[in-house]
This record gives sequence, structure tokens and C-alpha cells, in this order.
Amino acid sequence: MEKIAIVMPTLNPLPSLIDYVDNLTNLGIERIIIINDGSDEKYKPIFDKLRNNNQCVIIDHPKNKGKGSALKTGFLYTLKNLPNVRFVLTVGAHGQHKISDVAQIVNHAKLFSDGIILGVRNFNSEEVPFTSSIGNRAASILFNLLFHKRLLDTQTGLRCIPRKDLAWLLKVPGESFSYDTNMLVEAIKRKVPIYEIPIGHMKIKKNTIMFYDEVLNTHKLFKQMITTYTKSKKHHD
Repeated sequence: MEKIAIVMPTLNPLPSLIDYVDNLTNLGIERIIIINDGSDEKYKPIFDKLRNNNQCVIIDHPKNKGKGSALKTGFLYTLKNLPNVRFVLTVGAHGQHKISDVAQIVNHAKLFSDGIILGVRNFNSEEVPFTSSIGNRAASILFNLLFHKRLLDTQTGLRCIPRKDLAWLLKVPGESFSYDTNMLVEAIKRKVPIYEIPIGHMKIKKNTIMFYDEVLNTHKLFKQMITTYTKSKKHHD
């Protein structure tokens, strides 16, 4: 199997993250890079336990910098310290990606090694509010109109990225959730293939910090797409 590293931006994690990471190591992952993105002090015991896992690398941001910055920290670490890793898999830290979903993307990494793989969530679940399902469809339509590429789930946090693309991804703007959109737009510009693999139902967990991992607010998402489009057009002109 190709060597894969997981990059996991993390803010104020639940204790369940410890078992989740243990289960990820059973997938044959080379290294799990966890970026503590300025979590509160009370979460320190969780990170301390994760440091005891030989497969984990914990990188601390003293202050919260945002998901985009955390991803770039993980990408840079991979390029500098893990020369044998061929793919990076970005995974959410709050339980929204089942181990079976992660395994599915891992199994497709070699097959679609020339581009970025997106784990596309199924929004047709009783747990998903109707407004979220409609919002996702509308976001897909808007993205297609602005960037001429039809993608079913532009905000999924489960992505597989070839090592060859990490260098330019470090230069993509966006420090928070905007980075997810900007990454896809830049990939389209560079003619990097984008593949979509269906995964499980979208999971919404109440009383967690899910907004750090994936944007659920349709208004914010639309605003971000239009901002990205406007900046891209100005730069092109």
C-alpha cells in the first residue's frame, strides 16, 4: 500500500478522539499529524494522551489560526519530515468521518493518484435538516456557475491529496474555512483532476465545534464562493 499521512486540524477535541486515532492507525497509516490549533488549556490531557501514540505527531499552534492555517502546517511538516509519504489525507477531528469512510478513500488513493479525491457525503439522511440538504445542492450549483466545475460536496473535510500538489497548496490563500473552497478553485485553474468518492451520510453533532471543520452555514458558504470568484477574476484581469 502507498504510504499515507493523515493531517487533522484540531480545536477543543472530544475525548473520543483518542480511540478514533487508535482506530485510524489500524488502516496502515504512516503518520497521523494532529495540529492543536490553539485549543483551550482544559483539553491538554487529551493531547498528552495522543502524544503517547507512536504513530502521532502533535504540532501546537499557541493561538487559534484557523483550519486553513492548520492544514498548511500539516502539509509543510509532511514535505519536510516524511519523504516516503506519497499522499496526505485530511480528516476531521470531531467524529464526522467514519473509519470505514476514511478506509474507502485510502483504498482509492493509488487508483486516482494524479488528482485530489473528495469524500462526498450523502445529505439524504433523516438526521440532516432539509435546509442543509437544499443548501448543499444550491452550493454545488453556485460553484458550477462560478468556476465551471460540478462538484457534489465542496465543503467535505475528507480529502486525499498527492504529495506533488502540497507545494502549491501551501501558497493558496485562506486561513480558515475559506481554504477548502480556495483549494478546489486553484486545483481547477491548474487542471488538477478532482475525483469524487461517495462516503456515508453527513453527520451533524450538536454541542460540538463542527463549524471549525466544515461549514454548515449556507449563507457563509455562498458569500465565500462569491468572494473567491471576485478575487480570482481581479487577479486574472
